[in-house]
Amino acid sequence: MRIALAGAGAFGEKHLDGLKNIDGVEIVSVISRRAEQAAVVAEKYGAKHSSTDLADALARDDVDAVILCTPTSQHAGQAIACMNAGKHVQVEIPLCDSWADAEAVLAKQKETGLVCMVGHTRRFNPSHQYVHNRIVAGELSVHQMDVQTYFFRRKNLNAKGEPRSWTDHLLWHHAAHTIDLFAYQAGRIVDARAMQGPKHPELGIAMDMSIQLKSETGAICTLSLSFNNDGPLGTFFRYIGDNATYIARYDDLVDGKEQPIDVSKVDVSMNGIELQDREFIAAIREGREPNASVASVLDCYRVIAKLARDLEEQDGWS
Repeated sequence: MRIALAGAGAFGEKHLDGLKNIDGVEIVSVISRRAEQAAVVAEKYGAKHSSTDLADALARDDVDAVILCTPTSQHAGQAIACMNAGKHVQVEIPLCDSWADAEAVLAKQKETGLVCMVGHTRRFNPSHQYVHNRIVAGELSVHQMDVQTYFFRRKNLNAKGEPRSWTDHLLWHHAAHTIDLFAYQAGRIVDARAMQGPKHPELGIAMDMSIQLKSETGAICTLSLSFNNDGPLGTFFRYIGDNATYIARYDDLVDGKEQPIDVSKVDVSMNGIELQDREFIAAIREGREPNASVASVLDCYRVIAKLARDLEEQDGWS
């Protein structure tokens, strides 16, 4: 399986580190906004080609699939370009920043029949897989999820603290993780509400947000997000179920009394990004729809688009 990676920043390298552990995978091409960065990362991971233009990778006959870790605003257009070129594609979360773009990507996937997967990593973290397996087995029902997504990010910096060429977004990016996971664990979302704080004078985005969700099973979710939080950083999930409480911190899981739960045997790795990439590669090889396919996560973006409209209306409220 011959892979091109577009977007050689902090998250791009996480994918490259995961791909190194998958048998039969070759990194062929690395694309980045800066030629020097693309070349350095290509050399580090043994790729024979680097460029600043995704089209260069798409034109190669030795590229089977592409992983996109580029700015959010480019995701939908680039995913469609990949499929137009006959390449399978995995798009890092979020799929898009508009409902129309989400529909366009799904339409192209249906037209081409290629694998198009979105990086909803929470579906693959061993901690959330453990809970999901209990739900599927009929051993647990979720009554409530309480989620905190907190960063200290008042400048355009990536996970490495390096300058970004684009602006991150609490709703379209970070909330997408929880909105999709809540539906994955508790059923289709039937009600959603949001409220946001003041917009940053330079970044132009809300730095604090609160979201409430309700699923078809009656379960509820409360999600708090902030770019103003000065530690601890990250996303923390509390599952309140009918017979258990779990707290998930990325790939780790504890019960309601903070007793660790061994999730090391849930899957072949403890790295959610690697497991996500393994599913992408396996789906291509097996000719099947992957977990987190564009079709299976599309409803998340329906909910986000609804919340975005509501927030726009609130901004005009007086």
